[in-house]
Amino acid sequence: MDFVSPVLDTVKCLWDCCDKRAVYIRELPENLKSLRNEMAELENVYKDVNKRVADERKHQKEIKHVVTGWIDSVEAMKREVNDILTEGEDEIKKKCLGTCCPRNCRASYEIGKMVSKKIDAVSQLCRKADNFQEVAASLPTPPVSQVAAPLTTPLVIQVAAPLPTPPAIEAGAAPPPPPAPAVIELPLENTVGLDSLSEKVWRYLQDDKVTTIGLYGMGGVGKTTLLKRINNEFFKTNIEFDRVIWVVVSKSASVEKVQELVLRECGCLDNRWKGRSEDEKARDIYNILKTMKFILLLDDIWEPLKLLKIGFPLLNDQNKSKVIFTTRFLNVCEAMGAESIKVECLKFNEAFALFQTVVGEATLNSHPRIPKLAKIVVEECKGLPLALKIAGAAMRGKTTPQDWEKNIKLLQSYPSEVPGMEKDLFRVLALSYDNLSKAKWPKTKSCFLYCSMFPEDWEISCKQLIELWIGEGFLHEFYKINDARTEAEDIIDELTLACLLESNQSKTHVKMHDVIRDMAMWLAGENGKKKNKCVIKEPGGWIEGHEIAEWKETQRLSLWDNSIEDFTEPPNFQNLETLFASGESMRSLPTRFFAHMPVIRVLDLSNSELTDLPAEISTLITLHYLNLSKTEIQSLPVELRNLTELRCLILDDMEKLETIPSQLVSSLSSLQLFSLYASLGCNGDWGFLLKELENLKHVSEISIPVRSVLHAQMSANSQHLRRSIRRLSLQDCTGMKTMEISSYLQILQMWRCFDLTDVKINLEKGRGQNLSNLSEVEIVRCPKLKHLKLVAYARNLLSLTIEYCESMQEVIVEDEEIGISEVEQCSDAFSVLTTLRLSYLSNLRSICGGALSFPSLRELTVKHCPRLRKLPFDSNTNCLRKIEGEQHWWDGLEWEVQAIKHKLNQHFVPK
Repeated sequence: MDFVSPVLDTVKCLWDCCDKRAVYIRELPENLKSLRNEMAELENVYKDVNKRVADERKHQKEIKHVVTGWIDSVEAMKREVNDILTEGEDEIKKKCLGTCCPRNCRASYEIGKMVSKKIDAVSQLCRKADNFQEVAASLPTPPVSQVAAPLTTPLVIQVAAPLPTPPAIEAGAAPPPPPAPAVIELPLENTVGLDSLSEKVWRYLQDDKVTTIGLYGMGGVGKTTLLKRINNEFFKTNIEFDRVIWVVVSKSASVEKVQELVLRECGCLDNRWKGRSEDEKARDIYNILKTMKFILLLDDIWEPLKLLKIGFPLLNDQNKSKVIFTTRFLNVCEAMGAESIKVECLKFNEAFALFQTVVGEATLNSHPRIPKLAKIVVEECKGLPLALKIAGAAMRGKTTPQDWEKNIKLLQSYPSEVPGMEKDLFRVLALSYDNLSKAKWPKTKSCFLYCSMFPEDWEISCKQLIELWIGEGFLHEFYKINDARTEAEDIIDELTLACLLESNQSKTHVKMHDVIRDMAMWLAGENGKKKNKCVIKEPGGWIEGHEIAEWKETQRLSLWDNSIEDFTEPPNFQNLETLFASGESMRSLPTRFFAHMPVIRVLDLSNSELTDLPAEISTLITLHYLNLSKTEIQSLPVELRNLTELRCLILDDMEKLETIPSQLVSSLSSLQLFSLYASLGCNGDWGFLLKELENLKHVSEISIPVRSVLHAQMSANSQHLRRSIRRLSLQDCTGMKTMEISSYLQILQMWRCFDLTDVKINLEKGRGQNLSNLSEVEIVRCPKLKHLKLVAYARNLLSLTIEYCESMQEVIVEDEEIGISEVEQCSDAFSVLTTLRLSYLSNLRSICGGALSFPSLRELTVKHCPRLRKLPFDSNTNCLRKIEGEQHWWDGLEWEVQAIKHKLNQHFVPK
């Protein structure tokens, strides 16, 4: 039995060895908990030491190396422990099915061993801090010239002896800041209407995941006032930040200039950093702030700032420092990775309250009529705080209604002449104009000023605006209109991002704030020096002959919805380049009105009640743009063929137009854009013009209605026409069974094509199944059409309407030719769709094969579609705001997930 003893000893040795390893695995969950507790204790000690370090820095003391070394060790330890805790939690989750054993014993052992060692290391770091009786030592007293005198002590300078030269600062050493308060209260004016924005900022400040906040908006809207209010809130409250740094950046600030402002704000004396390089200043700022929890408030940023290059430590949820800045440009917020908050103009009640505080109660109560007149002034300012303050200051002390009426007239007609408007408002707002892209200057600036030609509060169609810019020659370098449109869209984006234009949600229209418009008109008149250079008459007026006589030097004339008095002598417009004479009040033009316009480029007579054009229009040989849309004109004069420089001819919605003389269109050799959309005269069939258009080599955009199979086929078979037609309306094409549409098409309308069974894509070489340009489709009364498979390839489709198509069972069916499922096809097709209307489709059973999120859909209409029992929505369908349909249809819908119905039910409107 002697052999048993050695075996037992060996087994015992092996057991002890395995048991030690098993302990690491077995006790891993408990050890992770212990490591968390130890780390929390170290975190508390770390905060206490950091607080002491920050306090000593404020008193110009040098932090001991042992302390800075300990702080660096703790920060490194925090990163290591976080990684280990994550690995440990993941390992615990990896158990063998039905047991408590780990899947990988070796991995669990290694992690368990690391956790055990880290518990000891963290505990040791905690104990080290007990030795920090002092964290800093006083700096040696510098020469007198370097010492900042305390506020309570007079500064004594000895004149007898020269001041000693300051010793050189060791390279890389951070200059210790002198005593400075954590936050300085700033003078603050009235903050009417900023409560909700201030609360939103404070919510972001309390969110550890948000490090940067951008306040953006047009000039004078109150961004700086809001930022000052936030600064002063820190002053009033018991803040958790070591330092609040306020820096006014301004338009021309460089990195070095910002660094100097920050160093001064941190209390560093000029002689400590003057003459040092940009990199050295960055190191100084970094060393001052790296152990601080700071708030950086940057006012008036014009371009994205690289905070790391300036010297600011990386912002993250560990140091919990924050940056808040103001800017006029949304793209600055985006470039700096900020949570963007738009500061908008005040609502009327808020605006009136602000105006009231400026003008004063005594003035407002000085006469019973003045409060009503005050409301007119406030309305003119459109909620812009800076305009309200300047107008209020101008009206302060005006105690008679006559004074108020005089100033209101001035504000409406010549706002730059109201005291303070030019200097304190227009010049401030014009900084945004001056900052417009130098790469596109002066093109972008010309495009911006042009927007002031439209009436107040006018929703400007982006399509119309771009075509006007093309007619003016602002985009003359582009051979193709499509390329010019792309450039113009970039310009609109730039103006919108700069808050000089406001865009609607669908980005189809833009609008100019009234005060921005006043500023643009002032700039267009060369800062008010040439009032008649650009004349804009507000709608509803009567223009007399003597007024027109004063416009001899006018370059741009806008007569929206005005009537013009007839005169004996025709006006002499030698410099006139642009004429808008639109609106219902424009019923006729004075005799020989066009006789003396030798340089005119743009003529817009749209939306008027004109019934004919005078023959002398043929003299406008410099004309590039002519718009006669929505007029009562029945026949185009043959003299138009003389306009050989014409690039854009727009004849949309001309319901009474019956005659376009033969060979007129083909005579317009420079024509690039021809639009006759929704003009139903001539029996609605203008297809005979296709042959003339086909022979115009510069034409690249055509919009036209067609009412015959022959002309429909011509539009599909001619490569030039196929690539040029952008909007196509096919109506009453009896006998047409199949229609091929071009991949260049943007809008498709098909009405009463009773034999149509299929709509296909013309597969041009190199373009494939692609309808990326198609944005609107309307199909009405095509009873044999069973599906509309083509919309599966229209990934930018915004609006889809299908009505009275009795044979249609599915909107999108699987494309058997290329083997793509319905769901795959639909996902792209409906990703930007905003409007879907389905009516009188008696056999419709499905929109598409599966559930989709429809991320952009806002409006759905379903009427008289009794067999449509399911809607293809999933739980991520969040944008819908309106669902119209019969109540019994809605109640009878089948839902795989009832929660989707409950979410959408609030948007249902029974019809």
